[in-house]
Amino acid sequence: MKIIQVRSLAIPDVKVIRFARFCDPRGYFTETYRLSDFVSRDDLGSLRDATFVQANESYSRPDVIRGLHFQWNPYMGKLVRTLFGRMVDLVLDIRKGSPTLGKVIAYDMPASPQTDYSEWIWVPPGLAHGNFFTDDTLIEYFCTGQYSPGCEAGISPLAADLDWSLCEPSLKALFDQIAGQAIISDKDRCGLTLEQWLSDPRSEQFLFGNC
Repeated sequence: MKIIQVRSLAIPDVKVIRFARFCDPRGYFTETYRLSDFVSRDDLGSLRDATFVQANESYSRPDVIRGLHFQWNPYMGKLVRTLFGRMVDLVLDIRKGSPTLGKVIAYDMPASPQTDYSEWIWVPPGLAHGNFFTDDTLIEYFCTGQYSPGCEAGISPLAADLDWSLCEPSLKALFDQIAGQAIISDKDRCGLTLEQWLSDPRSEQFLFGNC
């Protein structure tokens, strides 16, 4: 695997890992993951020590919004990439004591076979995760915890008390445009507000520096 760039987003524990594709007239070849290349890099933060125990695949139609989901017992970090289409990934900090608590960021992750690179986004435990889609889109993600019914919750991506001040304005405008016609599950649409979650005793599971 040839990692060509690692960068932190506005919530610093969220990492974008860009890796090379080896292109020729036939198309391209790439290694999407190699453990030894991850553990050797100091700039990957918590991803460097992550162990993946579950892999998921998700297909979404245009105007779908998913999230914002999180889990404890066990905690679940996610390494996510777009296989085809366009995903805009959403991350909300729910860690009590964090300087970015309650803030949402978005990262645009379109997929194209013509580019000479692809990307992962790392969403560590302690952060709520979601996404929205402008095209028919297929994504995959590796998880550090197995799905645990009864130990999960969600904050609605439509909640009025989310702080979008760290989000790129053009992506927030795109989200608002889609939100008016969104295809979204009842569970996600009617999810908790941030205030409701932070008032819930279960929110003590997510403390800055402890997840």
